[in-house]
Amino acid sequence: MTRHDVDLLVLGAGPSGLYATYYAGFRDLRVALLDAMPQVGGQIAALYPEKAIYDIAGFPSIRGQELVDQLHQQALAADPVLLLGRTAVDLTTDDDGVLVTTDNGEQIRAGAVLITAGIGSFTPRELPTGSEFLGRGLRYFVPRLNELTDLDVLVVGGGDSAVDWALALEPIARSVTLAHRRPNFRAHERSVSELHGSSVTVLTPYEVESVSGDPTVEEVTLVDKSGSREVLKVQAVVAALGFIADLGPIESWGLELHRRRIVVDRTMRTNLPGSSPRGTSPTTRAGSH
Repeated sequence: MTRHDVDLLVLGAGPSGLYATYYAGFRDLRVALLDAMPQVGGQIAALYPEKAIYDIAGFPSIRGQELVDQLHQQALAADPVLLLGRTAVDLTTDDDGVLVTTDNGEQIRAGAVLITAGIGSFTPRELPTGSEFLGRGLRYFVPRLNELTDLDVLVVGGGDSAVDWALALEPIARSVTLAHRRPNFRAHERSVSELHGSSVTVLTPYEVESVSGDPTVEEVTLVDKSGSREVLKVQAVVAALGFIADLGPIESWGLELHRRRIVVDRTMRTNLPGSSPRGTSPTTRAGSH
């Protein structure tokens, strides 16, 4: 059984976890960084690597993967123990600190644990119909925009992801249509304004009634509440309907939760004790992406 002894264990290798790793190393702490994903970056790396991000201080605009790459390089300055593709399944505390066991049997003994798991693992909300076309024209996120170059694309949804992908695909796709079941969008106002000023065809309030094609997507039928239908000739459907979050084993550790969020005090301590490094007061801390 492999065991790692560190001052701090960071659970979650998204942006918050990567920066926390760097900063702990800057404070001369021995750090382990653990994530269930096989690569660092969290949701940004998995879902939005090609998306331009506009709300990072100091960067008017930065591509998702570029931000992750820079955070990763910064975190490596701490010389952390990188434990990727592993899930923390058990956490116990004692007078010596915190002991975390992973799904492959590894153990990490740490003085303190910093939880930067965000919403936990995430799975996309499925399109009510057409699931048999997954991987054959239907997708739930777009890690590589160029895969949709010169295609007719239907984006389904009304949130930030749907609007962002529609705008990002506009310059490279042959045509982009966005369908949303409501006339109002949940996306940021500025993005919605850009959408309506673009060449993207916006259809509201429409839902997907059927998807057809052989062997890949060729046609999608949309229907509104009155029964009016629109038939689109498309080769790709991007269903951006949101995600279902799951904290996984974290929920069984005895942490106080409120609406699936970890409850902390003013110093970001959870209700679970542990021994933090350098003799400071016991703590298990939580953060988010």
